[in-house]
Amino acid sequence: MYKRLKQICRKPAPYEFYTAETLWTDDHISKKMLEFHLNPDSEPASRNHDFIQNSINWIRDRFKVGPGLKIADFGCGPGLYANAFGEAGASVLGIDFSRRSISHARDQAVKKGLSTEFVQKNYLDFSSDERFDLITLIYCDLCALSPEQRRTLLRSFHGLLAEDGRLLLDVFSLKAFEGRREGSSIEHLLLEGFWSDEDYYGFLQTIKYDDIKVVLDRYAIIQESREWEIYNWLQYYPVEALAREFHESGFAVSEYYSDVSGAPFDRGSETIALVAKKR
Repeated sequence: MYKRLKQICRKPAPYEFYTAETLWTDDHISKKMLEFHLNPDSEPASRNHDFIQNSINWIRDRFKVGPGLKIADFGCGPGLYANAFGEAGASVLGIDFSRRSISHARDQAVKKGLSTEFVQKNYLDFSSDERFDLITLIYCDLCALSPEQRRTLLRSFHGLLAEDGRLLLDVFSLKAFEGRREGSSIEHLLLEGFWSDEDYYGFLQTIKYDDIKVVLDRYAIIQESREWEIYNWLQYYPVEALAREFHESGFAVSEYYSDVSGAPFDRGSETIALVAKKR
């Protein structure tokens, strides 16, 4: 027990372990993630639905979403944004790792008579000969990737964008990093049974890496038959570092906002949204 606790509490090197795909491929966890997505008041997987509707309305207006516009929605989840863009008449492709979420998105498109297309795939491996007028990556997905994964994804975006296309995404800000606190806790059925439909105890440890503005939420799930861990890494950005990362990947940031509903940029906001184009 002592050795196991010592192992659980050890501070790993940044991105030493990476387990993100479990959130999208495990049958029980993906079911819970979809429930979060579809709960209008829930925030863990998608923002609350009032915010999403305001965000959709702003994106439609800002980017003139309609017939003739080609959109790729990366990390589309159950299609809340992608199908809304399809309803506006745009040609839309949604990409997501979760079989369950993609199935829901397709079902909704069929029910609404939409031509929205969906691909179940790790978006880091996605490629296409299509060129898109708008690429979206919403709810701070970029922050969950390692530096090398971010470079890979931004290179992909650069190749997939039309010459006058735009990229819209959001990230967590330095203000949000300052609000995170280190700590640990153990709880029976941590997160109300989110991690398994069988009995378990969950150990949560939050670790901050101040020099690189990264936070790790590490979950150790202990069951009678097995023990397993989830590593949830999140990058937080000062706006200057964000601009530099995009510049190094061949982009110029043309606009900043506080969020993807178009709120004016404020350094006190916990998120930063940006619009970028190819340099």
